[in-house]
Formats: sequence, C-alpha cells, structure tokens
Amino acid sequence: MDADAQSTSTSTTATSRAVDLTAVPAIPGAPKPDAVIVGDKITRKFGGLTAVDVDHIEIQRGVITALIGPNGAGKTTLFNLLTGFDVPDSGTWSLNGGSLQGVASYKVARRGMVRTFQLTKVLAKLTVLDNMLLGATGQRGEKLLSALFAFRWRGQEEENAARAHELLTRFKLDAKRDDFAGSLSGGQRKLLEMARALMVDPELIMLDEPMAGVNPALKQSLLEHVKSLRDEGRTVLFVEHDMDMVRDISDWVIVMAQGKIVAEGTPQAVMQDPAVIDAYLGAHHDTDLREMDEAALEAEAQAELEAQADGKATP
Repeated sequence: MDADAQSTSTSTTATSRAVDLTAVPAIPGAPKPDAVIVGDKITRKFGGLTAVDVDHIEIQRGVITALIGPNGAGKTTLFNLLTGFDVPDSGTWSLNGGSLQGVASYKVARRGMVRTFQLTKVLAKLTVLDNMLLGATGQRGEKLLSALFAFRWRGQEEENAARAHELLTRFKLDAKRDDFAGSLSGGQRKLLEMARALMVDPELIMLDEPMAGVNPALKQSLLEHVKSLRDEGRTVLFVEHDMDMVRDISDWVIVMAQGKIVAEGTPQAVMQDPAVIDAYLGAHHDTDLREMDEAALEAEAQAELEAQADGKATP
C-alpha cells in the first residue's frame, strides 16, 4: 500500500470510529459497539475503604479511552485488577469474551493486554536492548533443555533483536541501546516501557499516567506515539491527570470518583458534565444549593475545571 492509500485508509478508519462512538450513550457503564474489555460488579476493598466499586464497564476496541478522576478515585487499582496485578473481592471481567478471573498477570500479557506503570519498571542494571528482549514472549532459550542447543533458539533471538532495534528506532532510543536503562531520563524510561510493551505485539495497551514526570520536550513525542498505537489498530486505555492530553488524543473518556464510574462520553461532553465538575471540585458538597444560584455555581466550577485543563491549576 502506498503512502497516500495508507493515509486515506487511516483517515477512513478514524472517521468510522468517530461515527461508532457518536451512537454510544453518555452514561456510566455505556455499552459499546465492539467492546474488547467487559467488566461487571468489580469491587476491591482495603479494610473499611472501598477503592473500586464498578457496576459495569466496557472499553471500545480500536480507540483511545482515557480513565480520569481525582486522586484516590480508584483508577490505578482498577488497572491492577484488570491486568492481574491485584485480586478483586468480587466481579467478573473478560478480554475478547474470554474470562480473566484468576489469570496471572503474565498470562494476561500473553493474551494481548499489556500495561505500563506510573513509576517505571525498567531494569536499571541491564542495557536498553536487554530490557527490550525481556519483553519478547515464547522464547525457546528460556527452557532448560532447549537452552543447551543454541541452534534451537539462536534464530529466534536474532529475530527478537531485530524487532527490538526496529522499535527502539521508532521511539528514538536506538542510540541508547547499549546504555544501562538506569542512565535514561524519566521521559526516556516511559518511552522504553512503551516500546518494550510492543515486543508482545499486544492488542490492548494500558498506560498508567504516561506523562507523569516527563519533561515538556518529550511530552509531544509521547503523545504522537500514543496516537500511532491507535493508527495501527491497537486499543489504548490510559490513566492521566493532564487534561490537555486527554482532550488532545482521547476518543472517549471514563470518569471515576470514590471508586465508581460517574460519567462517560466524548472529551468535550465530559468536561461540561456536572457530575465530573462535582467529582473534581467538590463544589456541591459543602454548600446548600437551595440558598444559592445553582447555575452560577456550576458556571464557576466549570471555569475552574477549564483552567485546570489549560494547565493553570492542578486537579
């Protein structure tokens, strides 16, 4: 396929996704046309605190979905539950119709759902290339008997190395391939984690605060890489506090507060949702609305939320 045809195909695909999402109701737990993840009655408690209490959630295939909410809303805990890094107290969830209940995190990754972490998990005393090679699955040389016979795994290792070099070039880390991962900047580590996740050739990538600790010079690069994942047909679910990023790249937004999903919709619709304004600002908690002009209060809260999105305040 030539560049023009590929561009047209990508544009058409993006347009069809937008049309699909316009038919989705902007309500918590909204059903999706082609959900890759479906979860029901997922709860997780820590002592007397209910961190996650999600009645129903669906993630649309092939789009970028943002999971947002104030600190302590339960976003990362939900990530941990979906990917097998934590065990819920109750609930069911599936990937492509296959249950993930009781499935270990490494097996979840093998099924095509991988994640990155807010605090990067690179192996500091291994080289960047070695970190990449660890992300490859099904390596024959990992088995004791096969490891004794180099002819059984050498060809596969060369293929993995070629794939790793291709990804490092794509993420502009090829010049760092022989450096220790611990020498990378915070932003470069984020890029390395994203590149390493692609060694699995995943269908769904979950990014936990990809912009946290990243300097402004690398933010735009990260944004473009996330968009490129969607253009390849992958599904992206990310947690983020940077509202500029959410508005820029997400096709759909899910909002959590106090462990529950309180709103869903397009970025534009969500930013104007009173439930979202209340979740972030708490504007309705300490005031008797019967004694105030509710419209004026909502306008004030909306203005503050927009200021946060413009980077003038911190959520």
